[in-house]
Amino acid sequence: MFSKLLIFFIGFIVLTIEVNSAESWKPVYIQPEQLHISLGEQPTEIVATWTTMEKTSDSICHYGEESKQSFDYSSRGYQQKFIDGGPKKRHMYIHRVYMKNLQPDTRYIYHCGSENGWSELFFFKTFPKGNEWQPRFVIYGDLGNDNAQTMSMLQEEIQLGHHDLVTHVGDFAYDMHTDNALVGDEFMRQIQPIAAYVPYQVMAGNHERDYNYSNYNHRFTMHSQGEKEINNHFWSYNIGPVHLIAINTDFWEHIQYGTHMIENQFKWLEQDLKRANEPENRKKQPWIITMGHHPLYYQATRPDNKIRIGNEQLPGLEPLLYKYGVDLSFWAHDHIYTRFLPVYNEKIFNGTRQDPYFNPKSPVHIITGSAGCREFVTPVHSNPNPYTAYVSNDYGYTYMTVLNETHIQLRQISRNQMGKVIDEFMLVKEKHGPEAWLY
Repeated sequence: MFSKLLIFFIGFIVLTIEVNSAESWKPVYIQPEQLHISLGEQPTEIVATWTTMEKTSDSICHYGEESKQSFDYSSRGYQQKFIDGGPKKRHMYIHRVYMKNLQPDTRYIYHCGSENGWSELFFFKTFPKGNEWQPRFVIYGDLGNDNAQTMSMLQEEIQLGHHDLVTHVGDFAYDMHTDNALVGDEFMRQIQPIAAYVPYQVMAGNHERDYNYSNYNHRFTMHSQGEKEINNHFWSYNIGPVHLIAINTDFWEHIQYGTHMIENQFKWLEQDLKRANEPENRKKQPWIITMGHHPLYYQATRPDNKIRIGNEQLPGLEPLLYKYGVDLSFWAHDHIYTRFLPVYNEKIFNGTRQDPYFNPKSPVHIITGSAGCREFVTPVHSNPNPYTAYVSNDYGYTYMTVLNETHIQLRQISRNQMGKVIDEFMLVKEKHGPEAWLY
């Protein structure tokens, strides 16, 4: 009897140890995910940014020219722990690696990670050298994790090589911090089939604001050309004949925390516009294009004067854009596509009676905020503002092809109509800069 009890007792202990051992085992999360690339400090650099849920031994990208089918180069970067501001305080590790000394107009293959695990194999193509080439942009805002209507079309077009870069004009995931940043994780996985192949250039919207933009700031890597410092809120870059400027209009929406962010950005913006208008610079990049989330004008409602013209406390954007001869401005926030006639101070400044976009006498504004999110689309108003030229609330995004120093082709693509071009026009500028308003 005693021997039977002893055997039972020993068996019980062994079983308990096995159960406890199984319950205490946890998986490790060290595989690279959410990988995306962006423009580095110089045109010869591409930055790869990705996430692992736990710390890894290193942060490395292997890369090489696709024609050679080998990894001839290796760059090592760094990782930073990010703790989300939600109640669970989830953490992850954000990795950044700069792939340097890239040749212009060359296709590269690459993967990133460490000896703990490597990402899938991706590719990208560097921009041609100089300014005499035709950049192909795809532009949109307000793309979410749920109801991401245009996501699959964008993924396919990018992988087929139809575009040179993406500019996402604010509002990501809806929202990146939601559900302790799990929504942000999934959204970043969704855009990987886009953003791992072309530079994914971003600017903040109101949906990035929570926890002081922390998810947005940690997950992306934006540089101004020639600047070592990462600045995801305002940056500029020369892309072919375009000087592209991105700003954070959401700073105007929460001045209860102070106006220093607006003032710092505004000072930077004016300095950047001054530099871009120096004769030798404007000759190389005649087109100045700005992008920001909150529009200055809307299809039917009154303009947002707080951002547009400012007040006694705050500077406004429109006088500055006009003063320095900005050619074209893209916005989002309104979940719709709206093309405006050339407008300044709520007055129309068409180029000619036959063609308002032939040598227009003020900047041209476009809202492209209908990529698809859980807040759906904005209704089309039956009584639009007089400067509203065309409106569609089809889900979609905008193509911009910069043909040369005088012509830009713009097209709006409809997801509802399976990729049909629903709006198209040519912006023609025979003269650039503030003197163009008098041409």
